[in-house]
Amino acid sequence: MDSQIEVTVGLCVKNGAEIIKKALGSLCKQTFPAPRIEVIVVDGNSRDGTLQIIRTNLKSCFGKIQIFQETHGLGIARQMVIEKASGKYIVWLDADMILAPSYVENQVLFMEQNPQVGIAGGTYTLHTGHGLAADLENIAYAVDSVFGRPGRASKFGFLPGAEGAIYRVEAVRQVGGFDTQINGAAEDTDLAYRVRAKGWQLAMTQERFTESTRASWQSLWNQYVWYGRGGHYIFHKDPRSVNLLQMSPMAGFIAGIMRSPGAYLLTHNSAFFLLPVHYTYKRIAWFCGFCNAHLNGYGHKPN
Repeated sequence: MDSQIEVTVGLCVKNGAEIIKKALGSLCKQTFPAPRIEVIVVDGNSRDGTLQIIRTNLKSCFGKIQIFQETHGLGIARQMVIEKASGKYIVWLDADMILAPSYVENQVLFMEQNPQVGIAGGTYTLHTGHGLAADLENIAYAVDSVFGRPGRASKFGFLPGAEGAIYRVEAVRQVGGFDTQINGAAEDTDLAYRVRAKGWQLAMTQERFTESTRASWQSLWNQYVWYGRGGHYIFHKDPRSVNLLQMSPMAGFIAGIMRSPGAYLLTHNSAFFLLPVHYTYKRIAWFCGFCNAHLNGYGHKPN
């Protein structure tokens, strides 16, 4: 690997004081050389001491730390990282994530070996024992990671989220970066869609990270309503970016059925045969968010 490659770690956060220490600790333990990592933090006006925790925990690990603030949502926050980044690659770290020690190093190596890949997501680690709603959400991600096709980059494949993903800065800047009109969810889906449309491949690697998921059914509902609002925005930008049939509750029920055997194989826990119910529930929430955005005109005329 080229010894001069620099990596930007993008951390967009808001009120993450209760959970962010583990994420920062995992970043400090990375095997990728710290002098070649810059950290760019964009804080959404946190009021719980998040920024002080970040400063305290990172100042002894990295010499290159920039901190900015915004109040208009993830689209702008992530775009600020894109504009300020000096690295060849950007690795996204969220407050609720824990990276394996070799995560950054191996993600960079994968991108170097696959120059046609614009974005590569990682593999979710099984993270259960946190309540039924959280466990069902996590096992769904884990099944997709474990029984997917790591390393196979496909021009027509999935659209990876930003969590833990590594972005090739050249590819992201080629499409103009993130849509700063998006103040809720789907900013990463929108960008991945445009990167793929430019001919770059998307991939999923075997590099592992842990992400905490919503602990209650109400918080899960709220999350997917939020996703639905973001989905409505990007649908009006380009209807091809969102397949409404695939996002329907019936398609969700089928998706849950398909993932249940894999979930059982991983855990031998029969509770995961509730995945069809879980998927139907969150797809209903997604459509509620989508319809709410439609009724309120959100996304009809993106600038």
